[in-house]
Amino acid sequence: MVTIVYDGTFEGWLSCVFDIYEYKYPDVDIVNKEKYQTNVFNNHHESFYDNEKAARVWKGLNSRVSKTALRHLYKAFLSEEKGIENVLLRYVQYAFKSRSCVEHDFTNNSVLKVVQTAKKVDREKHRMEAFVRFQLTKDNLYYALCQPDFNVLPLIEKHFKTRYADQRWLIYDSTRRYGIYYNLTSVETIEMTFDDASNDGKNIGILCDEKEALYQQLWQQYFKSVNIGARKNTRLHIQHMPKRYWKFLPEKQMF
Repeated sequence: MVTIVYDGTFEGWLSCVFDIYEYKYPDVDIVNKEKYQTNVFNNHHESFYDNEKAARVWKGLNSRVSKTALRHLYKAFLSEEKGIENVLLRYVQYAFKSRSCVEHDFTNNSVLKVVQTAKKVDREKHRMEAFVRFQLTKDNLYYALCQPDFNVLPLIEKHFKTRYADQRWLIYDSTRRYGIYYNLTSVETIEMTFDDASNDGKNIGILCDEKEALYQQLWQQYFKSVNIGARKNTRLHIQHMPKRYWKFLPEKQMF
């Protein structure tokens, strides 16, 4: 078996697929270079991102499966689940060798896994769009912290760019240590360095606008006023709003 080491990006993974076909590797294991452990007895190949290679693989897939299936592949990749790169590879190999459309062949384990994983990522995407809460900083930047289960920032940027087109905002994923920043024109991917006092970006009270505390208090009062105690259904509430999101929601701090 040959271990294929890549840069961890989707385009890098597409370049991997090209290399696997080019070198005719029969049995491979694709590994993110950040997780790869060097072994002198291990036969490995380092695949470098190549825009032309990635584009050729993507074009080939576009001729074999629908745009929906392509989105499923991308979303499944963003799940970052262990071994997902190899599942996607088997899906691609199946699609390329089959004479018919494979994307609805759920008897194939790879096809089924990709669709199921994409659905989980899509569910997390919608939750992030609903549960992200911004805080206004002193320099008029709306800042939000999140810790999604999957790497969904690339999927939610269009939603927030459209919804908050008239204000600068930054959404930071503290688990993956990067964020997306909207500068009133375009969305950029950024990395940030925090000092010890900020607790990796979680404590930004000293940076907040002086009215931000009042805004959050009013927000909490609004939720308290619309809450009907007699209709409280904790199980259903947690089903739609899992507890792992609560620490980022000002309205939950009053409970």
